[in-house]
Amino acid sequence: MTAADQVTTLRIVAAVVEREDGRHLLVRKRGTAAFMQVGGKIEPGEEPLAALLREVEEEVGLRLGPSDVEELGRFGAPAANEPGHVVDAHAYRVRLSAGTEIAVRAELEELVWIDPADPVAPYPIAPLSRDLLVAAGH
Repeated sequence: MTAADQVTTLRIVAAVVEREDGRHLLVRKRGTAAFMQVGGKIEPGEEPLAALLREVEEEVGLRLGPSDVEELGRFGAPAANEPGHVVDAHAYRVRLSAGTEIAVRAELEELVWIDPADPVAPYPIAPLSRDLLVAAGH
């Protein structure tokens, strides 16, 4: 295997955020095309759950506690925005209560609420995000 054949693995967290009406949140980072779940890279020495709580607050302003999330498992997929990289993702489900407000913050450009049963949309969806929709039961 040459250096050019090596793939870099990114350790990340991802939140499958569900609204009361069953729609799922996808976000797009500034300067990218693919929509994906809220989340991001796990910092050195950081536990996955702590990374998830930090990323959700930074990206959409939602302050969660450990009891607000349900672990879905670990998933691997090609990285949507970084060629030659794959993600090792710790995924969690977050069910929002009625009236919960979220907003685009940090490095995010846009958010959409999709029907997970029919996620075909006029926007590309990251490979991991498609897998997580299936894992969440859709």
